[in-house]
Amino acid sequence: PLSSGMILLTWQKIAPTSLLYQISPSLNMKILIILGLASTMLGGWGGLNQTHLRKILAYSSIAHMGWMTIIALINPSLTLLNLIIYIIATLALFLMLNFASATKINSLTNLWNKSTPMTMAILLTLLSLGGLPPLTGFMPKWLILQELVSNSNITMAILMAMSALLNLFFYMRIIYASTLTMFPTTNNSKLQWSHPQTKTINIIPTLTIISSLFLPLSPMFISLTY
Repeated sequence: PLSSGMILLTWQKIAPTSLLYQISPSLNMKILIILGLASTMLGGWGGLNQTHLRKILAYSSIAHMGWMTIIALINPSLTLLNLIIYIIATLALFLMLNFASATKINSLTNLWNKSTPMTMAILLTLLSLGGLPPLTGFMPKWLILQELVSNSNITMAILMAMSALLNLFFYMRIIYASTLTMFPTTNNSKLQWSHPQTKTINIIPTLTIISSLFLPLSPMFISLTY
């Protein structure tokens, strides 16, 4: 179920990331670079040919863990900032997918006619997870790349930025399937029978706003991480 996937990709990341944060001063930078780059590449390439949304988000989780790992020695606070933003965005996305009962990319094609605001919220959250400016998800990637460059790891910063494009590509596939594969007209053959919704969506708007529109608060987060 989507709820089990949500727990695996959010709550169960807190313990290993906390352990990584605590032992970060004693870690080897070369090993962290290898693990971080391997995770981002594996997460990017693995999610390219997937059609199940849970598998795509699982590979996305691997890629995001690579970003947290590579910066753990240089600035552990950025690891926690990346984790918090990732958990909020992933939680919002899973709640919206659970609300729409969508488990595959094909099941998103009719979502535009069911709920246009929900489709726009999914679009924003996916782009934020991909690290596209000016959304919230761009902030941790930008700060991590800035730290890598300032510590003379320019090559790693370029490779990490290139690997982020792989994630952004399969996010764009989901956006294409949910918004552009069916023209949003009021054709009778495309309308869905209206049923009263029993699933709660009270927290979804708040999570969507936090995961998409908090980039202007970057100076505050920068002051907290340095």
